[in-house]
Amino acid sequence: MPSPASYRPEPGSIPTRPGVYRFRDGKGRVIYVGKAKSLRPRLSSYFQDIGGLHPRTASMVTSAASVEWTVVKTEVEALQLEYSWIKEFDPRFNVKYRDDKSYPWLAVTVGEEFPRVMVGRGAKRKGTRYFGPYGHAWAIRETVDLLLRVFPMRSCSNGVFKRSSQIGRPCLLGYIDKCAAPCVGNVTAEQHREIVDDFCDFMAGNTTAFVKRVEREMYAASEALDFEKAARLRDDLGALTKALEKQAVVLGDGTDADVIALAEDPLEVAVQIFYVRGGRIKGQRGWVADRTDDGGTPELVQDFLLQLYGDEADAIPREVLVPALPPDAGVMEELLSDRRGSRVVIRVPQRGVKLSLQETVAGNAKQSLVLHKTRRASDLTTRNRALEEIQQALALDEVPLRIECYDVSNLQGTEVVASMVVFEDGLPRKGEYRRFVIKPEPGETTVGQNDVAHMHQVITRRFRRLLDEQARSQAVTTDSGPMLVDPETGRPRKFAYAPGLVVVDGGPPQVAAAQQALSELGITDIPVCGLAKRLEEVWLPAEDDPVILPRTSEGLYLLQRVRDEAHRFAITHHRSRRSKTMVESLLDDVPGLGEVRRKTLLKHFGSLKKLRLADAAEIAMVPGIGPRTAEAIKAAVAGADTTRKNAAVQVNTATGEIIEEH
Repeated sequence: MPSPASYRPEPGSIPTRPGVYRFRDGKGRVIYVGKAKSLRPRLSSYFQDIGGLHPRTASMVTSAASVEWTVVKTEVEALQLEYSWIKEFDPRFNVKYRDDKSYPWLAVTVGEEFPRVMVGRGAKRKGTRYFGPYGHAWAIRETVDLLLRVFPMRSCSNGVFKRSSQIGRPCLLGYIDKCAAPCVGNVTAEQHREIVDDFCDFMAGNTTAFVKRVEREMYAASEALDFEKAARLRDDLGALTKALEKQAVVLGDGTDADVIALAEDPLEVAVQIFYVRGGRIKGQRGWVADRTDDGGTPELVQDFLLQLYGDEADAIPREVLVPALPPDAGVMEELLSDRRGSRVVIRVPQRGVKLSLQETVAGNAKQSLVLHKTRRASDLTTRNRALEEIQQALALDEVPLRIECYDVSNLQGTEVVASMVVFEDGLPRKGEYRRFVIKPEPGETTVGQNDVAHMHQVITRRFRRLLDEQARSQAVTTDSGPMLVDPETGRPRKFAYAPGLVVVDGGPPQVAAAQQALSELGITDIPVCGLAKRLEEVWLPAEDDPVILPRTSEGLYLLQRVRDEAHRFAITHHRSRRSKTMVESLLDDVPGLGEVRRKTLLKHFGSLKKLRLADAAEIAMVPGIGPRTAEAIKAAVAGADTTRKNAAVQVNTATGEIIEEH
């Protein structure tokens, strides 16, 4: 692995003008492309101390073997060149958004003599006008079927069109007036083109003129006593109205906009976009991408906009609503405006309907990310590969079919708890999760804030229980092998089974504490590792260097999922205990409320949040609590809320946070 210092250019040789740079690996492959307003400070930032870089950036600069750059005149040119290079070289450290499925478009082949309307997927073709995309192909077909009554353009394939021309007889659509039948000369190419243009204008959002025109023709036919034509136009008007109803109005001002939202986690980002044309939602798309650099939401938005509109100038709307402005918002607006041929505005909605719509899109993005992770975790082949990768990376004797992970959570040394989560065959076994309340060490009266000692205590308690249960159990042979059961009940003892791997949330100190606890109990056949959050490194006992798993490794993904689940479970337990402690402390000074009544009250409501929401009458319904005591309890909770809000304001002003949990 080359050191960044080995290929660091002389600072004075790097220009201060705008430009685009490329990092290459030892084989000359481009692994990262970036741009900068000023190349010198941007490139110099990559060659600082490795410890000060973001983990993903550190991985990139240590994988690279050289860097080169190209100077351009403006920041707009830099954006364009950056996109071109990303598309050309497909660098592995740049974010690449993968469409989560193939979305259908409504396509009109305007480049043909007799244009055809059809459902299209995949890459766009020249000479074809596209509308959408739509969520489902059937939605396009329903819309087209309704509109062909009013705009009887060709919708048949080239083969059907050619055969009808040869035999001089139109297909079924021609007989039921859903096609003007240009194949047999019922209309000329110019007349059919007019129908196609009207159809495209209607799909583009210019609907009011057509509806009014059909209404005028219907009333004129009625006044002329041509009731058959009036009835046909009435049905046409109904078809137009029904087609419009399928696209609800979300922006009353008829805005053309793309509404974009992101859902992020440390490893991946999901993007959702709603296409709004003429104030109506015309389609929706979703992407999922691996996070490969240290950029935040603004950088992710900029990368996405470049990839979204890089090849689709005709798809750029007048307004783009985003969750955060890209770092070079003005430059991006200039680039998109130049490609569109008119002004494009990028903004973050602050209030009203547009903000509400973006919140809806954000909800879709979150669901998309959760679904993506669920599919990935539930795939049997993927889980097997993940377990095999962990076995190979950690040099284990067997595949770790049962993995136990431990995490400690506290708030400044108070309410210290720990969690144990269990994964079997790569899936969580929530029925076997366990919580621990950390106890003071011998000779101490308080727990204190020592995560290493807390981890030692948790591992000791859990595996002492393992040894005790194994001693009390008897082995019963089954078809799947020996099973440890309770001799009294005959039921399997869950914690008489040793895990194939113990994972702790932390680095070398926590790993050493866990290994020491096992050694003190005489357990030598259970492997231990730790997963450090900062660089996602896997640490083994007594090893000076960590095991680095590739970012694309399914084994790393499984370890991260196990670690994150342990952290979530510990935080949930900690917050639950803190809430109960806060309730008890609030009620200490309430007259007439002893320990028994406090416990009854806590059991009835379960949490401080529910107690806050209750009124005095609901509190008085608790056995042993009278109206006067209920009023005193409500006053105590209300007073605590005021104090909490004031304190939160002071902390927010200073640090931007209320508390910090770990």
